[in-house]
Amino acid sequence: MRVALVAESFLPHMNGVTHSLLKVLAHLRERGDEVLVIAPSSSWLDDEAPATVEGFPVYTLPSFPLSGYANVRLAAGSVVRIRRILARFAPDVVHLASPFVLGWRAVVAAQQLGIPTVSIYQTEVPAYAARYGFPWLENFLWQRVENIHDASTLTLAPSTFALRQLQSRGIQRVHLWRRGVDTARFSPDKRDDGWRATVAPEPETRIIGYVGRLAAEKQVEDLAALDAIPGTRLVIVGSGPSKDSLRRILPNAHFAGFQSGEDLARIVASFDLFVHPGESETFCQTIQESMASGVPVVAVGRGGPLDLVDPSHTGWIYQPGDLEGLRSAVLDLIGDDAKRRAFGRTACAAVQGRTWPVLCEQLLAYYDRAIAVQARVGRAVAGG
Repeated sequence: MRVALVAESFLPHMNGVTHSLLKVLAHLRERGDEVLVIAPSSSWLDDEAPATVEGFPVYTLPSFPLSGYANVRLAAGSVVRIRRILARFAPDVVHLASPFVLGWRAVVAAQQLGIPTVSIYQTEVPAYAARYGFPWLENFLWQRVENIHDASTLTLAPSTFALRQLQSRGIQRVHLWRRGVDTARFSPDKRDDGWRATVAPEPETRIIGYVGRLAAEKQVEDLAALDAIPGTRLVIVGSGPSKDSLRRILPNAHFAGFQSGEDLARIVASFDLFVHPGESETFCQTIQESMASGVPVVAVGRGGPLDLVDPSHTGWIYQPGDLEGLRSAVLDLIGDDAKRRAFGRTACAAVQGRTWPVLCEQLLAYYDRAIAVQARVGRAVAGG
């Protein structure tokens, strides 16, 4: 199969979109498929993006940073330019990863060429508008989301919440495609008592962890409700534009910075409890990674966490905005070692089998379905 993969965000910037794409690319390489990646450059003049990934060429378009958030790049390049790139490569299918700006141009270009598209809904961009002080933009942003997915051959949503959200806005041809988790990398066996001692010297201290971007949409400031719980230490893993303000809001927390690979796996497995307060998560991969590490979860009851956290078995869900509920759920597990460990064991067992090879094979089946749908459309048009 020939696949053009159009990425709204890509290396060297690591986030949920990039992480998923790298897993898909590795799977396509193992199968022997041919792939072209189209992505924004990492800067306008000095492109740090790799020329190839998994042996596949990466075609970068000039980009500029989103104001106030340099790691979010908006790609330049017209529909005509993208159509020319796609026409030269002649893919069987175009995979649109979290499409919005570049993805919109790509879906139009693919339509013009008669190439099927599979759009991956991964970021609830309209919800960010109010978080960044532009609530009046939300309707406009939803219109863009609707236009992209209405134009796509298929749309894949990562959670039942996201699927229903898109369907409620009249978007058709939406299917569920979750995310895999590396259960070899993320494992309870990675727990590191030496690392724990560096952030919580008292052995009886319980570590409450968060992993993710430090940005407005993640609502990390809500963790102020947990920052001074006696006998605990809050650990924040990640980086982003809110880093400095969060250091002031969470004076007792340990900020571990951006972590990846084995270092991240070791830190996550060393948590006693994982928390995630963001209300705009379409999936929330870090919850799965924590569960695979044998760490129970307390998360807000909106979006992807509703599918991932099984209340009273693998963690607790609290209502959006209910910070007292967040604190109570954390206290319940921090104060009961036996319950917390039982939740952790159940959490680990719950994600076994959700491997990336399994999920990537599901994705390939959706590629085949999109190709079949487009072929039927082509025959219908040819037949008048």
